[in-house]
Amino acid sequence: MDEAASVPAPTNDLPERVVAAMRQHGSPSYPRAFEVWYAHLSGEMPAVSMAMNAIIAGSEGKVDAADIDSLYERFISSERFSRQAERTSLQVLGEIDAMMALVDKALGSSELYHGRLAAMSEDVPPTTDRLKLREWVEALVMSTREEVVRKAQLEAELRNSANEIRNLREALESTRAEALTDPLTGLANRRHFEEMLQKSIDQATLRREPFALVMADIDFFKRFNDAHGHLTGDQVLRLVARTMKDKFKEKAVISRFGGEEFAIILPEADLIAGKFGAETVRQALLTRELIKRSTNENLGRITISLGVASYRRGDTAGSLVDRADQALMQAKRDGRNRTVTEDGLETTSRVA
Repeated sequence: MDEAASVPAPTNDLPERVVAAMRQHGSPSYPRAFEVWYAHLSGEMPAVSMAMNAIIAGSEGKVDAADIDSLYERFISSERFSRQAERTSLQVLGEIDAMMALVDKALGSSELYHGRLAAMSEDVPPTTDRLKLREWVEALVMSTREEVVRKAQLEAELRNSANEIRNLREALESTRAEALTDPLTGLANRRHFEEMLQKSIDQATLRREPFALVMADIDFFKRFNDAHGHLTGDQVLRLVARTMKDKFKEKAVISRFGGEEFAIILPEADLIAGKFGAETVRQALLTRELIKRSTNENLGRITISLGVASYRRGDTAGSLVDRADQALMQAKRDGRNRTVTEDGLETTSRVA
């Protein structure tokens, strides 16, 4: 059995085994990679181990940066944010319980006060007995003061609880946003893309409105990554992401599909509009040069290949992604740095 596949491992030598496995399989050595390998070799996340073993078996033992990023986004990142969201949710529920207890306390205090008033109202001394009347008034004033103090304390506690719940709710919303965002590019991640694609299909079915799906892939990214290093590869991914955000309208859902591949959902766009949007991004990238920050070295221009498909009634998420992906593959076969639409793919197939 492959050394990298033997899990679990004794915790005292696990870090050394992780480093050894990374070297053995040609894995990049940045922190995210260490975290993925640690999760795999520790046996704490069986799904990671199964996926890693499949990658090793299918790539002659090599695990590259795209593999690491994919494993991290599919398993570790989402798991971490899910745990964090669960903790925050429990805190919110705890604060709500505390607030309800304060409300019950306030109601009980109010009932007690009104009970005292009712009892005192039935025992009002005659106006001729000035001494007893004075004692009765003093007792009424004292009881009222105590009630005012209690109410003020309860109001302060309720305000504090309300503020805490508001802060926790904001933290929960932030956690959810992070769980749906690719940390490297700031785009939507694969999980968010899948949610939004299904939502787009549901809306298109209900409203009979078109939308287009664009799949894009950075040309020769692995070669570029191997030649210039992972940090420069990250810079390329950010450049492409920034260009997409600059060129697509706000309603578009732009996501990092995995590794160097991106997916864009274009609402209210047919196939022609989808191709126009894809070409806008491709042409914009041709005008931008990549400069390596550490050396100011000009690394030239980045190109991308794109495939476009439009929603058809009866489409599933899988069928739509498959057509856009097939168009992307055709763009690569045709020489890269181009956009192919699904109708172009069909024409090519008939001619062939």
